[in-house]
Amino acid sequence: MNAVSLPPSHSSIEANPTFLFTSPHRSIKAFGVAEKICLSACGAAHSDSFLQTAVQGAINRARQAGQANPIVAGAIPFDIRQPCSLFVPMSYTAFARESLMVEERRSERAPTVLGMRSLPDKDAFKDAVTRAITSFRAGKTSKAVLSRILEIELAQPVDVAAILNALVRQNPNGYHFKAPLGDGAILLGASPELLIRKDGAAIRSNPLAGSAKRRSDPDEDQLASRTLLQSNKDNFEHRLVVDEIQEALEPVCKALTTPAGPALMNTSTMWHLSTLITGELANHRTSALQLACRLHPTPAVCGYPTAESRSLISALEPFDRGVFSGAVGWCDSEGDGEWAVAIRCGTVHDKAIRLFAGAGIVEASDPESEWAETEAKLGTMLRAFGIETEERPACR
Repeated sequence: MNAVSLPPSHSSIEANPTFLFTSPHRSIKAFGVAEKICLSACGAAHSDSFLQTAVQGAINRARQAGQANPIVAGAIPFDIRQPCSLFVPMSYTAFARESLMVEERRSERAPTVLGMRSLPDKDAFKDAVTRAITSFRAGKTSKAVLSRILEIELAQPVDVAAILNALVRQNPNGYHFKAPLGDGAILLGASPELLIRKDGAAIRSNPLAGSAKRRSDPDEDQLASRTLLQSNKDNFEHRLVVDEIQEALEPVCKALTTPAGPALMNTSTMWHLSTLITGELANHRTSALQLACRLHPTPAVCGYPTAESRSLISALEPFDRGVFSGAVGWCDSEGDGEWAVAIRCGTVHDKAIRLFAGAGIVEASDPESEWAETEAKLGTMLRAFGIETEERPACR
């Protein structure tokens, strides 16, 4: 990638980039909006789709305006029938994400929470899990990911840079992101899950499915990880995801390597079953954005089979996910790029916050345990905001 050079003042989050994406592979900060692309990702695995044609046109115009290697960046929603929040920035730079770790910016006191509510609440979520399990036993669906949104109202506007710094510090190995959305909100998060990375002809995907909460006691924490690795329920859930991703990638790869079984990955709050899939594309011109659209949504955020699980989600979830459990990332004019799954994330709009968490439901799921899993997953963002979870005031 030929990154656009920027002045030294752009070396920190405080420079307020329009878009930010960090990765151990390559991290990007983008500034300004040269052109927006707000089309559906339906059919966008193909280079001649409406979305890919529009992206290529915008990239060509940016190159004509003087950019050596323009990128498209932003977010793809969970429901690919909805418009994406993509754009070609006016400039960008690549950087080493370790440079962000030197920053220590954090409010001295916790924010004042005026109201907080979960959609759905605990009883409704557990009822949805029970209904999903009943549906599995009666039909063809094997898995559905059910989620909830935590809406929070603060007394003061959110300091986006401070939240990003907190996310980087507490989750240094995640994929951190900031992306502008069409409604004026900002998507923030620290996802542990790589949807797709493309570098030349080389690709990799790192699906996660099957989770357990971390424990403060080291011995209990190790027991939790071993129990997860040996869990039939979680291994079944994980295998559904891996098989689907492998099936989606095989037609465009001349080589694809998938481990026989999952490994363990941990974040500050969770243990996950993880499988690293690597491959070589048959056509190196296939772009990272095309691959992301080919894979999304995976069973890790939707379920299996996709159409049936999406229909069940629509019937059971009392909200529109928008970009939650979508994909966030970037792709350059050469087709290289990286997209993460938009989990462990939230949206910010002035004083309003919406946080997202989901859990994979299969026939062996327990409603109380699945609720507890969403509570643990919300911890990543709540801690970044400095919000205590023990005392939750009701929304006004």
